Amino acid sequence: MDVSSAPEYRQEYVDRGGDRIGLQIYPDPEGVTGAPVAVICPAMGVPARYYRPFAADLRAAGLAVAVADLRGTGASTPLPSRASGYGYAELVADVGAVLDALKPHRDGRPTLLLGHSLGGQAAALHLALTGDATVDGLALVASGVPYWRAFPGAIRYGILPYTQGIAATAALLRVWPGWGFGGRQARGVIRDWAYAARTGRFPLIDGIDPQAALRAVTTPVLALSVDGDRYTPHETLDYLCAKLAGAPVRRERHRPDSPVDHFTWVRSGAPIAARIAAFAADLRTPAH
Repeated sequence: MDVSSAPEYRQEYVDRGGDRIGLQIYPDPEGVTGAPVAVICPAMGVPARYYRPFAADLRAAGLAVAVADLRGTGASTPLPSRASGYGYAELVADVGAVLDALKPHRDGRPTLLLGHSLGGQAAALHLALTGDATVDGLALVASGVPYWRAFPGAIRYGILPYTQGIAATAALLRVWPGWGFGGRQARGVIRDWAYAARTGRFPLIDGIDPQAALRAVTTPVLALSVDGDRYTPHETLDYLCAKLAGAPVRRERHRPDSPVDHFTWVRSGAPIAARIAAFAADLRTPAH
């Protein structure tokens, strides 16, 4: 999709105490009545504006689109600093706050959470911890649990020291500067991400172990991994799907015509958008 042809979004903000979450809302697709709303939760360090061409592909496939910057990324403020102590708990709570802010936009039509990488983890954990009945479907694209044992072959033996080295640096500096990975991040986000990479489990959130809660999720799931993705290879998404044992999961694999990676699939996302639109069409009437 040519970015220059993508429609402009409306920039809004959701206040979260001393932080603000950037929220981009695109025009509804032309000629479509009651279009399902896809709410995109981005990857670590990836600004919402990066998804502009993919938003155009989703609109062309008949979906309404909103994209929320993760806390501290893109239009969300402030930037992570040594004073930033938030982690997964806050990212998960932000998903609920964004959905609440979008209630007038979502009213009367299906809502689809669409999570990329870390955004997929946050979206799944939101459903697990809240049982949010206003969400009708979860689409996971190039997402997964970064558990070192879930990676294929010999690469797994490099994942553990790599992730734990990043966590140690973030703990020492009290912020992750974004050196070659993930953009600038709060130390708590890196701490919790590294915990999942080390143990294969998500950390306690507000005193709750999310493992059992994930097994109780019944929201329909489309889980789509991407050939050429080194950060979340197919096996890491399989590992996340196994945690969603109570949900109906449609597991698919994207084999693009030209090489893409963990990020660049967004730039040629029409085939993925078509799969997501077909998944949304199969969802029953909205629960809210």
